[in-house]
Amino acid sequence: MAKIKVKQVRSAINRAQNQKRTLEALGLRRIGQVVEHDDTPNILGMVNKVKHLVSIVEA
Repeated sequence: MAKIKVKQVRSAINRAQNQKRTLEALGLRRIGQVVEHDDTPNILGMVNKVKHLVSIVEA
């Protein structure tokens, strides 16, 4: 299965609680942190929800 790397590029401070929880569910805790996930519809939906806070790098 394809992998994607997700990098947090903006802070979660002053964001809605559901966006903070989405970042936490993705495994992101700090700016600059990169996590790798499978390219599934669930993960892509989570990334789309916080697309203004993260960047995606194809693995």
